[in-house]
Amino acid sequence: MTRRVLLLAAAATLLVLGAPGQALPAAAQQSVASATKALARGDGIAAEADLQRALQAGASKPEVAAAMGEALIDQGALDKARDWLAPGQFAHAEAGHGWLMLGRLERLSGNLGAAGKAFDQALKTSPNDPQLWVEIGRMRYSGGEQLQAIDAADRAVTAAPSNPRVLEFKAELVRDAQGYEAAIPFYKRALEANGNDLALLGGYAAALGEAGRASEMLAVTRHILEIAPHSPRAFFLQAVLAARAGQIDLARTLLARTKGKLATDPAGMLLQGLLDLEAGNANVAADELAVLADRQPANQRVQLLLARALYDSGDYNQLFARFGGLAQRSDTAPYLLILLGRAYENQGNRAAAAGLLDRAAAPTLPVLQPIFEPDSPAVLGSRFAAEPSALGAAVPYVRSLLAAGNPAAAGQAASQYLHARPGSDDALALLGDVELIGGAPGAALQHYDLAARVRFPDLMLLRMGEAFAGAGQPGAAQPVVARYLAAFPGSRLAMRMAANMAALAGDWQTAAALLENLRVRGGHRDVRLLADLSLAQLRSGDAAAAVISAETAWQLQPNSPVTAQALGMAMAAAGSDAGGARQLLLQARGMSGDNPLLQQALASLH
Repeated sequence: MTRRVLLLAAAATLLVLGAPGQALPAAAQQSVASATKALARGDGIAAEADLQRALQAGASKPEVAAAMGEALIDQGALDKARDWLAPGQFAHAEAGHGWLMLGRLERLSGNLGAAGKAFDQALKTSPNDPQLWVEIGRMRYSGGEQLQAIDAADRAVTAAPSNPRVLEFKAELVRDAQGYEAAIPFYKRALEANGNDLALLGGYAAALGEAGRASEMLAVTRHILEIAPHSPRAFFLQAVLAARAGQIDLARTLLARTKGKLATDPAGMLLQGLLDLEAGNANVAADELAVLADRQPANQRVQLLLARALYDSGDYNQLFARFGGLAQRSDTAPYLLILLGRAYENQGNRAAAAGLLDRAAAPTLPVLQPIFEPDSPAVLGSRFAAEPSALGAAVPYVRSLLAAGNPAAAGQAASQYLHARPGSDDALALLGDVELIGGAPGAALQHYDLAARVRFPDLMLLRMGEAFAGAGQPGAAQPVVARYLAAFPGSRLAMRMAANMAALAGDWQTAAALLENLRVRGGHRDVRLLADLSLAQLRSGDAAAAVISAETAWQLQPNSPVTAQALGMAMAAAGSDAGGARQLLLQARGMSGDNPLLQQALASLH
């Protein structure tokens, strides 16, 4: 091709893409401006209609390709958006926006490599675009580079501290690491610029609900429904509120209004299963929860709800098949042991039931163990070898190695995974687990601290508490637990840890208040919690309340040394039945041996 032909080809490209500053026809300009406003408020349907009018008024496809792609992405029509964005043909003034939208499309499609290439193109023309850095941050987060995603979000906030999309992303990151209350100011600032943005309103409502601000959450969901009368997210959030208030029928009605649009969402699946279980549809709940339990094997709440659904439905064979192996571990939840024991009792197998129920009633707390993995290290090792940087391959493999007593191999695999994903909170927490079990609590704490910058689940808090104790700094855990409880007030585990710490410090009134809160929030059948509550009430000077709490625990498990001791101590302090109190205390001593609390209570009877 001659130089003259090359120049002609380049000129033709400029004509197609549009020269800088080339004016659109007036009618087309008006339609594009209207589309821009629609996109700003998240209305992709209106934006698409405006852009179609712009094309009819004389705008070229490259001049509207970027905006049309964004409008279709907002509608979830990714295939149609690809038709506009994939060719990479954008007007000169729209190039940065076009590559940004193509990167977003690839990110949402799971093509992170292609997304990165598109964002690289966008950086050439718009290196300081805050929305671009938000998209880069979201891509990094999805790709296991969460710490790098936080850096991208901070850069975006610095560039545009009032941009709604920037503040939305920052709110999501703050929510996971610092709690819902800390995220609320970011949502409020974002809504100052656009009070009708549905995505922002949904995130804001969810944060209010998790922070315990139910009335404010309800008001926001009603505002959402004024804007979008069929919003599934608004109905879902209202269903959560109703369920928490014990209004199961109302919650089921509200969830049904989502028209199944959250049927595959983990939160939607969990709520549906829980509501069916509470409504007495245990068979249906078991089917629903089994799917979620397979997807989230480390989610103890889901696993225990499934166990309860299987028990309530009488499907004992499936209960034993799923949870029988897990029950062999020393850290099995007492509630699961009780369900399995009762199931064996119902089948007439009292010998098997007795062993499980005795373990559930044991007064000692087990040490932490690796999360159970049903597959062997050999099976999981082949998957890890094929994809050493994949979360779904690395985490199960390391857990299986720890459970098999091979911490050296587990440490090697965890380090390899962290090397592949140096900013991944999962990789950091995984290596911390290996170090904790391997006897290096100080190193574990360093990795837990980094992981907590991204996400701070309460199970990590529990492991951090053990790491502090292992490092000889048990007192250092107390302020961490206090800050965590302030950030995540809904965490039952954090509240339990705070109550235990208050009791150890002799602050029995605080311990009693925290334990009473847990009892009201669903702990009325937790035998160990009720026994601890009775002791805290006793030490706070309320012997009558201590007797009531201990009686409730004893009625649930009359053959438990924990409940016998709790009730005996409370009765001895109340002075109501010295003979009965002595009998219970001696029963507890015969079952689990002597201890200072027993000695003190028996001495008081003399």
